[in-house]
Amino acid sequence: MSREPPAPAGEEEAPGGDGGRGAESGCCYLSLCARPVHFEKANPVNCVFFDEANKQVFAVRSGGATGVVVKGLEDRNPISFRMEDKGEVKCIKFSLGNKILAVQRTLKSVDFLNFIPDSPQLEYTQECKTKNANILGFCWTSSTEIVFITDQGIEFYQVLPEKRSLKLLKNQSINVNWYMYCPESSVILLSTTVLGSVLQPFYFKSGTMSKLSKFEIELPAAPKSSKLSLSERDIAMATIYGQLYVLYLRHHSRTSNSTGAEVVLYHLPREGSCKKTHILKLNRTGKFALNVVDNLVVVHHQDTETSVVFDIKLKGEFDGSTTIHQFVLPPRSIQPYQIPAAGPASVTSQSPVPCKLYSSSWIVFQPDIIISASEGYLWSLQVKLEPVVDLLLDKGKLMDFLLQRKECKMVILAVCSQ
Repeated sequence: MSREPPAPAGEEEAPGGDGGRGAESGCCYLSLCARPVHFEKANPVNCVFFDEANKQVFAVRSGGATGVVVKGLEDRNPISFRMEDKGEVKCIKFSLGNKILAVQRTLKSVDFLNFIPDSPQLEYTQECKTKNANILGFCWTSSTEIVFITDQGIEFYQVLPEKRSLKLLKNQSINVNWYMYCPESSVILLSTTVLGSVLQPFYFKSGTMSKLSKFEIELPAAPKSSKLSLSERDIAMATIYGQLYVLYLRHHSRTSNSTGAEVVLYHLPREGSCKKTHILKLNRTGKFALNVVDNLVVVHHQDTETSVVFDIKLKGEFDGSTTIHQFVLPPRSIQPYQIPAAGPASVTSQSPVPCKLYSSSWIVFQPDIIISASEGYLWSLQVKLEPVVDLLLDKGKLMDFLLQRKECKMVILAVCSQ
């Protein structure tokens, strides 16, 4: 499982019903949503992109010349359009509200296209201001504000669709290895320095850009060479219980007597410095991916095809500065999922096929998105509370756990009536 931007997309929706859920699901406390977004599988002419802010999948055929199809979990009506093939698309996203499309085809500029009724369908272009800089990507922070992230800093623009131009609001020079955006909190995190372990956050709100205090991720051991040691694959940003955290997947513990990987949580406040507050013990090694669902940190483990959940509100072991947590529930697989057989309804008498869970083609996005590039599905991950009742035998801990969950009332009533 990886967190690299995905591959390819298409048209029809997976049927509802049991949401493709398998029968043997008694003890599974995680499931994939009943109505996924279905898109066309990878092929040489179809490229696919995922936009984390709007939660949309873009299928771009032949550079857009034979069509672009945009689908999201929230908006059930796909957006379809064509655009000129002006070279390979590196990045494509709608502004919040889908009124302006931004497309990056080169390392130096981003093209824009208005999707506003009665406005001319002519592209306009913005080149990055910094000389010799290459654009790593861009993020829309509102319906008319966009940030270019280059290898030499960030440039914050206001888009003026009626004038078909952009106005630079603010820019900041800083060496950037990679970046990450958390749309829920409007924070962009930049990896800086040679090792990449110093992270610089910026916060965006209605035309303003604020620099938050930078912090350093504690790497497991002193790096042998002076090359990039912190990869964006091992970092995630998510809001947990209303607070923004940077999650670092540390594959080897700093203490030699401890086995297995751990997830280190750094609390990133709007004011003040970022502090390491929680350590989640995984007690295993291998390939992991992170999601956050209903304020729970979910850690998927590819080798055993299981997931575990952590609840930082529950009591852990406090060592004076950080709280160390063990997983709340035993490792379990995500509930089996059936993919409907492809083809027209008249032909599909054959039974659905089981979806390969924890596949190496899975791509995981925050907070709760899982994309299967090989099967052409996008799901949101969900927590099921009924199975938890039989798995958490300590009734006090069970109640503490259930009371923090969104859909807990009926399950709590059932527990009490027992």
